[in-house]
Amino acid sequence: MALSRHIPITNELVFPGGVYAVGGVEQVIDFEASTREQKVQAHDRDSGLPLWAISVFDPDPEARTKVVRVKIAARTPPVLPQAPAGAPFPPVAFEGLTATPYVDTSGSRPRLAWSFRATAVRSASPKTTQAPQPLHRPEQGG
Repeated sequence: MALSRHIPITNELVFPGGVYAVGGVEQVIDFEASTREQKVQAHDRDSGLPLWAISVFDPDPEARTKVVRVKIAARTPPVLPQAPAGAPFPPVAFEGLTATPYVDTSGSRPRLAWSFRATAVRSASPKTTQAPQPLHRPEQGG
């Protein structure tokens, strides 16, 4: 099979209504290497670079999960854009976005879930989600 573990995907497919950064950039913690006293930052398996996470809010009313974490492997923490005047959160877009499926067993029954990674984060213009328009059907003639 030619598919890699990380499936390349576009920002528009994952977040068709746009997405907003709702927190700062955080270090991803390597729980296996960390102790109670000392937290150790996780590193990307492929590149060896430190991993950072950005929590984003998906305003799409159809989204199952409203807040998602996107991880970025980079030497230094990615810089989030400023929120536009009067807006609480900055709209963002991800470059080099990939999705990795996994089975989430934390609930009452296993379910398919997705982990997202990107190579960079940038500013995006806020999107307006439009309500779907009804299909126009020609009237039946007699």
